[in-house]
Amino acid sequence: MRLATPGPWVFGLILPLTLGVAWELAVRYGVVSGRLMPPPSRLAVSAWALVLSGEMTTHVLATLWRVGIGFACGAAAGTILGIVTGASITVRRLLDPSVQALRAIPSIAWVPLFILWLGIFETSKLALIGLGVFFPVYLGVLSAIQGVDRKLIEVGRVFGLSTVGIALRITWPAVLPIWIASLRTGLGLGFMFVVAAELMGASEGLGYLLLDGQQMGRADTILVAMIVFALLGKAADSLLVGASRPILRWQDTARSRL
Repeated sequence: MRLATPGPWVFGLILPLTLGVAWELAVRYGVVSGRLMPPPSRLAVSAWALVLSGEMTTHVLATLWRVGIGFACGAAAGTILGIVTGASITVRRLLDPSVQALRAIPSIAWVPLFILWLGIFETSKLALIGLGVFFPVYLGVLSAIQGVDRKLIEVGRVFGLSTVGIALRITWPAVLPIWIASLRTGLGLGFMFVVAAELMGASEGLGYLLLDGQQMGRADTILVAMIVFALLGKAADSLLVGASRPILRWQDTARSRL
C-alpha cells in the first residue's frame, strides 16, 4: 500500500513553524525580551482580539480592494505600453528612455506629488499602487517581445502567417510565461506600495494598522499586520499562479515534469 505524499505546502510550513516555536521558547525562557518581540502566543491573542472587534476584517478588505484595483490598472497599462513599445522601434526609442528614467524614482518620492495632484483620498492611493505595478509588468512584456527568437518569426513568414498571425501564434505564446512572471512581481510590489499608500491619510487598511501600532507602541499590532500582509500576499500569488496554469499547460519544461 502506497502512502500519500504530502503536498508542497506542507514543506513550506516547516520553516515558519520552526521559527515560531523557537521564538516562543526564547521568550518564555528569558533569552529575549517579549516586550519588543512578542511571542506567537501573544500575537495570536492580539490577532483574535482584532478579529472579534471587526477591525481586522475592515483593514483587510480595505487593503485588498486597493491592491486589487491598483494591480488591475497598473498591469493593464504596463501590458499595453509594453506591447506597443516592443512592437514598434520608433515608439520604443521615443518612450522607453523616459519610462526607464521614471522607474528609477523611489516610490516614496511620488507620495507628496500624488497628494498635491489627487488629494489624500482613494485616487492618490490607487495611483501609487498602480504605478508600482506598472513598471515590472511593462519591463517584462517589453523584454519578452524583444527576446523572441527571430528564426521563429522567419519560419512563420515562410508558412504564410500574417503579421497578426505571427503575433498571436508565435510572439504572444513566447511572451506569455514572462508576462505571468512580471505580473507576479507587480503583485508583490502592489502589496509593498499599498503600505506607503495607506500612510497617505488613510483611516483603515493594514498600512494604517502598522502606523497605529507604531504610534501606540504596540509591537504585537505591528507584527500581526506584517504577518497578515505576508499571508495575503502569498494567497494572492498562489491564486495568480493557479489561474495561469491552464494557459501555460502547453509548456514542456523541467518544472512540469517534476
